[in-house]
Amino acid sequence: MHDESRRIEERVKRLHDQRIKTAVYAATVPFEVAAWQAPGEPVPFEEAAAASYEPFTMGTPWGPPWGTTWFRMRGRVPEEWAGRRVEAVIDLGFVGGWPGNQAEALVHRTDGTPLKAVNPLNQYVAIANPARGGETVDYLVEAASNPDILADNFSRVTPLGDKLTAGDKPLYTFRSADIAILDEEVWHLDLDVQVLRELMLELGEHDPRRHEIAHALDRAMDLLDLDDVSGSAPAVREALKPALSKPAHASAHTISGVGHAHIDSAWLWPIRETKRKTSRTFSNVTSLADEYDDFIFACSQAQQYEWVRDNHPKVWARIQESVKNGQWAPVGGMWVESDGNLPGGEAVARQFVHGKRFFIEHFGIETKGVWLPDSFGYNAAYPQIAKLAGNEWFLTQKISWNQTNRFPHHTFWWEGIDGTRIFTHFPPVDTYNARFSGEEMSRAVRNYQEKGGASRSLAPFGWGDGGGGPTREIMERARRLANLEGSPKVVVEHPDEFFAKAREEYPDAPVWVGELYLELHRATYTSQARTKQGNRRSEHLLREAELWATTAALHAPGYTYPHEKLDRLWKTVLLHQFHDILPGSSIAWVHREAEAEYARAARELHALTAQALAALGTGGTRVFNTGPYDRAEVVRTADGTPVYVQVPASGSAPLADTAPPQPVTVDGRVLDNGLVRVEVAEDGTLSSVRDLRTGREVLAEPGNLLRLHTDLPNYWDAWDIDKHYKNRYTDLLDASSVTVVEQDPLIGAIRVERSFGKGSTIIQTITVRAGSPRIDFETDIDWHETEKILKAAFPVDIRAPHSCAEIQFGHIQRPTHTNTSWEAARFEVSGHRWVHLGEPGYGVAVINDSTYGHDVSRTVREDGGTTTTVRLSLVRAPRIPDPEADQGRHRFTYALLPGATIEDAVAEGYALNLPLRVADAAGAPEPVVSTEGEGITVEAVKLADDASGDVVVRLYESRGGRATGTLRTGFPLAGARITDLLERPLEDAEITDGAVAVALRPFQILTLRLRRG
Repeated sequence: MHDESRRIEERVKRLHDQRIKTAVYAATVPFEVAAWQAPGEPVPFEEAAAASYEPFTMGTPWGPPWGTTWFRMRGRVPEEWAGRRVEAVIDLGFVGGWPGNQAEALVHRTDGTPLKAVNPLNQYVAIANPARGGETVDYLVEAASNPDILADNFSRVTPLGDKLTAGDKPLYTFRSADIAILDEEVWHLDLDVQVLRELMLELGEHDPRRHEIAHALDRAMDLLDLDDVSGSAPAVREALKPALSKPAHASAHTISGVGHAHIDSAWLWPIRETKRKTSRTFSNVTSLADEYDDFIFACSQAQQYEWVRDNHPKVWARIQESVKNGQWAPVGGMWVESDGNLPGGEAVARQFVHGKRFFIEHFGIETKGVWLPDSFGYNAAYPQIAKLAGNEWFLTQKISWNQTNRFPHHTFWWEGIDGTRIFTHFPPVDTYNARFSGEEMSRAVRNYQEKGGASRSLAPFGWGDGGGGPTREIMERARRLANLEGSPKVVVEHPDEFFAKAREEYPDAPVWVGELYLELHRATYTSQARTKQGNRRSEHLLREAELWATTAALHAPGYTYPHEKLDRLWKTVLLHQFHDILPGSSIAWVHREAEAEYARAARELHALTAQALAALGTGGTRVFNTGPYDRAEVVRTADGTPVYVQVPASGSAPLADTAPPQPVTVDGRVLDNGLVRVEVAEDGTLSSVRDLRTGREVLAEPGNLLRLHTDLPNYWDAWDIDKHYKNRYTDLLDASSVTVVEQDPLIGAIRVERSFGKGSTIIQTITVRAGSPRIDFETDIDWHETEKILKAAFPVDIRAPHSCAEIQFGHIQRPTHTNTSWEAARFEVSGHRWVHLGEPGYGVAVINDSTYGHDVSRTVREDGGTTTTVRLSLVRAPRIPDPEADQGRHRFTYALLPGATIEDAVAEGYALNLPLRVADAAGAPEPVVSTEGEGITVEAVKLADDASGDVVVRLYESRGGRATGTLRTGFPLAGARITDLLERPLEDAEITDGAVAVALRPFQILTLRLRRG
């Protein structure tokens, strides 16, 4: 037989694209359209309905950036269309094929009922099937003219990312708005041909099935009447039936499809636009559920449900009905799909607490799994946190983006730092926006790493990132692929069902231990430093407000614990931990608003703490310690006078001057407090740091070396830092001044000022305080660089085989060598409040109050010693998607702690981030709780969320070893229970002599619910 493959393939492509697809709508009549441009921000339907509309002609430009235009569309179904399937078809002037990053619209009836959204891949709104001739159609359409930030594939700097800089030139040209007949036979033929053609092209050249499909298509095309596509469509479909009805092989891979619409809570659009995106997408999804009984849609992010509930109650009611029908599956159990590395441990816990409670309260459903497909790596505490929230499985997809190493599993047990394991799956289809194309189905089978051990995977299907969701075309593809020879089988089902089957099939799945590090998007640990600082400050201010509000509720008559305010403030912080806000990868508008929200939250939290302390009584001055460890350190009075005080953990003490172990001396550029001696060089670096307790020089080379690197990644500016950044740099050694600015027995400080680059300045105050070996670097940067990253290096004389970095509820060890490609790929990593380097008998910690990114490297010197260098990433200057990212003022502190153990690093990490608070208060209540036993660290103290008055304490083992001890209360204790994160009892806790016995395995998290006597 002669090979006619090319002829057939080209014939089918042309006939499909130019004749069949164009005949899907058999006839059209235009709407009569009028328009009203809403001034400023979006308006409610009622205001738009009452507005005055002007006639609007197709082909007219419309829509300034971030604007809202309402269109009134009126028309009538022609009499001769009676009995046909009739739809509205709207093309707003869509650009490209991505629904979420351009014009979108929500179509309403005139009574305000949302019907369905339109976007470039979903342009229809059902009118009637069958239609009545003469039926009138009257719509109000809310159209958003959101700019295409992704234009030119992220290669172009654009001012469109903020309404303050975007201008007002119309972005789109309205193409058409019609009433149309959907020719169902042609529409189905279109899908038949698509599915077969795509399958054919994925099969091997020597696969008989490929040639069988080709000849079936060729013969079918012979039956297509080019002058009457509609009339000949039934015959063509009949000819294709045999090719579409051959069953899949018995050993075919099974793909569990679940409808999905990834909606970034902010990214290339602001939060206010996401609120509308959710209503648009959810309108589409509920409409699709009405049309397809076998449709199932998985949706995470409780925050987005709440937006729809508050803004579109009719859509909310449809969601509730779909949940009852089993077609809508709440999943994930988090308030938002947060970043996987940067939120603190308590914040991750609260993501689950607030998310799962929302689904339980509103749907009576407790979600079983973590649905987090699109975050930039996942911390190694997740398995334990997820399990303590009642989850059984974990799903993500992003690790497939690794630059260097291919992750070895798709289905596996993920083991966290404490030993907890959770059943985990990565969809081998390598997307959370699947559409069941032939290429996707082939890729899923080809990629699948578990062949021979398991035979099923999951595919989230539907257009996403900016929403859109599943379409009827995707559902039709799924039906055709349910059991088709040459393709994997597709079954649409609830993700819980997939995970149950996968676990049953593969109980001995392999184990991955430790973090799920993404070998990409490493700059998300640093970009948009003010957003990250706002998150860190907010987390600690929330801890502070909860502790002192609990103290006041226990000891101050008449004080009422502010449950509702704290709940609202937590939700604000949790929202901004979304995986494109906190990582710094959103447009300027998003980060501008985030900084404002953090400032507002800070003001409110400071006020709540002040109110709680005032309730304890006034008439004296006390120092309050929110941290979990006793502290002896220097504070300042209201007039700035330094005072050395000793304050118990979670307690207070009078502001009374206590003699420090040894005063601070300042001799030229040398600071000495008897514990450390710090020498500042003329260029402003540290020429020496000597630990006087051991007589050991800490530094191998000048310390606090500020190095400015060129930082232009290959593609994703705000997201990525590529290894070549190290090759081009400037050391900032030209200090304009090095000046002693404080010389007191309690504090010695030297200020170093520098100017560099494009008018940037750095002022650093290097401070040593009495009684502490910690050396602080209070930093004030006025930053005006572009495509640069600034790092601060501490090369220490320590042979450290690994570094330890704090993560949620513990820390993680990472090798300092690069023996393998896995280690070499970790050239930039994340940590929270501290990084520790140690060798037997000695260690050093670098502590920070707002940075996350760092790198650790080592080299061997000529004298045989080892220099291990930790470098904090301080600030970046990407230009896409925010051309002004990080420009302006930054104020933060980092510190060097010589002679530090892990315990010291933990304690000083809390101390730097939870400064002692001096307040007017006369009362001296006992701490709400106190612990005895090394390694037992209290993370949160609060009243129970159910307003019962019970006290909830969350603690964990922080050293990485076993811990035993007790927890005592500052109030009469009537009972204690161990609970899950949602404060539901698991078992009674042991109480001995009025104290709760505590026994923890390494890094174990324990939540105790304490009943007051």
